[in-house]
This record gives sequence, structure tokens and C-alpha cells, in this order.
Amino acid sequence: MSDSTPSDKVIAITGASSGIGKETAKQLVDEGYKVALLARSEDKLTELVNELGQDNAHAVKADVSNFDEVNRAFEQVNEHFGRLDGVFANAGRGAKAAGIEKGDVEDWDGMLGANVNGLLYTAKASLPLLRKTKGHFIITSSVAGRVALKGSVYGASKWFAYGFGQNLAEEMREWGGRCTTICPGMVNTPFFDEPKEDKLQPADIAKSVLFALSADDSACVREVYVMPAK
Repeated sequence: MSDSTPSDKVIAITGASSGIGKETAKQLVDEGYKVALLARSEDKLTELVNELGQDNAHAVKADVSNFDEVNRAFEQVNEHFGRLDGVFANAGRGAKAAGIEKGDVEDWDGMLGANVNGLLYTAKASLPLLRKTKGHFIITSSVAGRVALKGSVYGASKWFAYGFGQNLAEEMREWGGRCTTICPGMVNTPFFDEPKEDKLQPADIAKSVLFALSADDSACVREVYVMPAK
């Protein structure tokens, strides 16, 4: 994506209303990008657009676990900006109970809807637009998608995200597109009830997104593995 200035580029972010998505939107705008913000919380999206400026940001309410909503959202993004250069598929959630035996089936359905189907739907809806710009698809997986965690359905969903990213990179490579999978360790986000100040911060992951986007056209950063320094 280095063949033109960031001011020409439009990046869509799912899960944009808080945490990693929100911080990434801020950093992208600071670097001159335009951002399309997708999330379920319309109020939070409106606040963020007001903070970033309507010339820089456009919000669309969408639940990534619903394909029709995701598809309509990307149609609206394309109508508003006229192009799409990158997608940060960041939306996801955890499980309320650990393990398989004590897990909750309805909770799994909601989590897998976001973490698995959400990725598939976001890619399906955005790839035709990214093909036009030889764009970039970036995924938030996790260190949990690279190691074995006892009975973790959440971890298994992130293994899917990791594998999906590797496979999608090969598909996009055929037409000059790029795909990056970001695998963070524990990040201090609203995901947790208590603050995790000694862990990674959303800004650390946002910088990883910018790093992947800034690669020369001759290179594709396939994976970024980020762990807390301590």
C-alpha cells in the first residue's frame, strides 16, 4: 500500500467502538488515513466519529455475526468513500465459562458467531472491493491461536482465525492482495473486568496494524506476534 499516500486510503475496522479497534482508528487517522467504523454500538460509533471528524471517519452499525448486515455495511462504506484499501477484522469476544464440560452452548454460539463467522462474513463482503485496489486484510487472532489452552473454546476460535489468515493470504496473493494475522498476548481492553496495566495496550496492537500497512509493495507481512515485554 506504499504506492500512494495514506490520505488516499480507506481502512474499515470491525469492533471499532472500543479497545483495539478504537485505538487503531485514532492512529490511522493521525497518519492520514480515512476510516470506516463498524460495530454494534451506534452511540459509541457516533462519539468516535465526532472525535475523529466526519471528513476522516464514517460509521456503520453492524453485527459481524450477521452476513446481511456486514454486506450492507460494506456497500455503505463503498458508497460513502468510493473505495476500500484495507480491512482490520478485529471484532471478537470471549467465553463466559472456561472449559468444555462447564461451557455454555448458547454462549459458544455467540462467541463463534463473532470470532469465526464474523471473519468469514467480513472477508466475503469486502474482498470484491479490496480486489479493485489490491488491498490488505488484517485479522486479530491471538497467542491463544498458537498454543494449547486447556479446554479453551475461545482459543480454538483463535486457531481458526490464525489458520484462516494463512489461507486467505494465499488466496489474495493471486491478485496482488495482502493478508496479515496479528497474534497478541494479553491486551488491556474492556474484554477484562479488571484493568491489566502490565500487559499489552491497545496502542501496541494499533502500531502493529500500521506496521503491516506500511510494508513496501514488494513485501507482505504475513504475521505479527506481539507479547508483553514483562
